[in-house]
Amino acid sequence: MKTFPMFLQMAGRRVVIVGGGEQAAQKTRLMLKTDAQIHIVAPDLDDELTALARNGRVLHQTGPVTDETFQGSALVFIATGCPGADAAIQTLAKAAGSLVNVVDQPELCDAITPSIVDRDPVVVAIGTEGTAPVLARQIKTRMEQVLEPGLGRLAALAGRLRPAAAARLAPRERRDLWRWVFAGPAREAHARGAEREAARMIKDALQTGDFGAGTRGSVALVGAGPGARDLITLRGVQRLQEADVIYYDRLVDPGLLELARRDAERVYVGKAPGCHSWPQDRISSLLVSAARQGKRCVRLKCGDPGIFARGAEEITALEAAGIPFEIVPGVTAASGAAAACNAMLTERGEVDTLVLTTGHRHDGPHAPAWLAHLQPGASIALYMSVASAPMIQDLLVRSPYAAHIEVTLVSKAQSTAQKIVSCHVTELADALTQNDMQDTTMILLKLRKSSCLRAGPPARETTAAPELRAVSS
Repeated sequence: MKTFPMFLQMAGRRVVIVGGGEQAAQKTRLMLKTDAQIHIVAPDLDDELTALARNGRVLHQTGPVTDETFQGSALVFIATGCPGADAAIQTLAKAAGSLVNVVDQPELCDAITPSIVDRDPVVVAIGTEGTAPVLARQIKTRMEQVLEPGLGRLAALAGRLRPAAAARLAPRERRDLWRWVFAGPAREAHARGAEREAARMIKDALQTGDFGAGTRGSVALVGAGPGARDLITLRGVQRLQEADVIYYDRLVDPGLLELARRDAERVYVGKAPGCHSWPQDRISSLLVSAARQGKRCVRLKCGDPGIFARGAEEITALEAAGIPFEIVPGVTAASGAAAACNAMLTERGEVDTLVLTTGHRHDGPHAPAWLAHLQPGASIALYMSVASAPMIQDLLVRSPYAAHIEVTLVSKAQSTAQKIVSCHVTELADALTQNDMQDTTMILLKLRKSSCLRAGPPARETTAAPELRAVSS
C-alpha cells in the first residue's frame, strides 16, 4: 500500500476548506457528517455555502490566505478551482504543518478522500489511492446494498451495552455474544424494523447468558483452496474470523491469514516431503489440547480437507476426545488445476468418469488402483505424484491407449507462480524435470471417447503392470 487507511478523531478539531464553489461544497458536505469545526476561506461563497455560514454551521473567512490560516488545523482541503492557486496554497498549508488534500491533484495530497458508506457509527471507507475513483464508487454502491440502512443504530446500541457486557462476561463470552448479535436473530429483527424487539433480545441475552455461548472449544477443518486467497469459501473466512487459534499448512497462501482476527494465534504446522517436522499425531494432539482449553480452533488446509489432506486422522483424534468439530469444504487441487487450464474434468459424451487419486501406494509394491480406470471416457487427477513420475510414465506408455492420453501438468495452480505444461506420455518425467515442477504439481490424464473411437479398438491387450517400488508420501 502507498497509502495507509486510518480513521481520524474529528470532534472539536479545526478543518480548513479553501474555496467557495461546488468542489469546496462537496468537501464541506463530507465534513458536516463529523463534529469538526469547519472554516471556509474564500472571497465569495456559492448559495449552499452561504446558507451554511448564515446558519452558523461553518465559519467564513474572507481575508487573504497565509500560513497563519492553517495554524492548528487537523485537516486542510484546497478546492479553489484553479490548479496554480491550489498548488501555491498547498505550499503555505504544508509550511504550517497541516495534513492536506488538494482536489483532483493526488500528487499534492497527503490524504486522499475515500468513497464512504455511512452507517454511523459504522463507516466503510473505500480507496484506490487516487487511481480509480469510478471503481471506488462502484464498490461503494455494492456495499450500500449489502449493509442494511439501520445497521448503524444496531452498532450504536451494542456500544451502549458494551460496559454491561464487560461487567458480566469474560472476554471469550463477550465475543460469542457480539457474534450472536450481529449474525443471529437480533440483527434479523433489527433489519426488518423491529428495533425494540432486537434491543430486548440483546438485553435478555446479557441477563441470562443464553446466546448459544459455551466454554467448550471446537475445531473447524477448513479448506483453503488450491492457491489464490480468494478461492476460500465465505464460510471458511467466517471461521477464520471467529478463531482463537489457527493451525496452517505449508502451502496455504499467507494472505489468507490476514482474513483472521488480528489477535488470533497463528501456528505453522507445515510438512514438506521427506521433512516431516510436524508429525501428524502431534498436530492432532495440539488440536485436542487447544479445544480442551475452550479455544475455537481452525485447522487450515490447502485444497479440500477431505481429499488427501489427512483430515480423517485428525477427526479420529477429535472424536476419541469428544471434541466437537466441523468440516468446511474447499476447492480441491484437481479443480484448481483444471480451471487454470480453462478445462473441464468431465465432459458430456466424452469424459464421464473422474478419478482423484495419488500416483503411488505406500503400502507395498502394487499396481495403483487407478490403472484399471484408464479407459476411454476417463479423467484421472494424480495428487502427490512427482516422485513417482518415471513409474507413471512407464505405466502410461504400456497402455493400449497411450497415443490418445492427454497429459497436462499443472504446478502451483491458481498462484502467481503457476506453470502449465502439456506433453506426450513418453515425455512426462522429463517435462517435470525440465520445467522445474516440484511436489505441488498435479498430473491430469484425460482419455476422450471420441479420440479412441476414431482410432478404432486397441491393437493389443493391456500389458500387465510392472512391479512398483514403494514411494513414501
